[in-house]
Amino acid sequence: MEIKVQSVKFDADQKLLDFIDKKLGKIDKYYEDIVRCEVILSLLADHDNKNVKVRVLIPGSEVVVEKNADTFENAIVECAGILKEKLVSVKEKRFK
Repeated sequence: MEIKVQSVKFDADQKLLDFIDKKLGKIDKYYEDIVRCEVILSLLADHDNKNVKVRVLIPGSEVVVEKNADTFENAIVECAGILKEKLVSVKEKRFK
């Protein structure tokens, strides 16, 4: 599974990129046919100013999750948990 990361108006450091690979690299065990995973990191003006949007492309559809948090790491962990649930649900519906 390919993971593409785009950071808007800043450069993500290698430590953050490695963290994203580690956390989102595990989601393909919940849905084997994932084509690509796109991650968009951006900064917001409010209190929880880190925004993470994750698009998971699967054949015939996509799953999108977006979270705000005080750190990118926390937002990514939240997104990964939600993606796990959504992918399991999509897989169960598709293969019933």
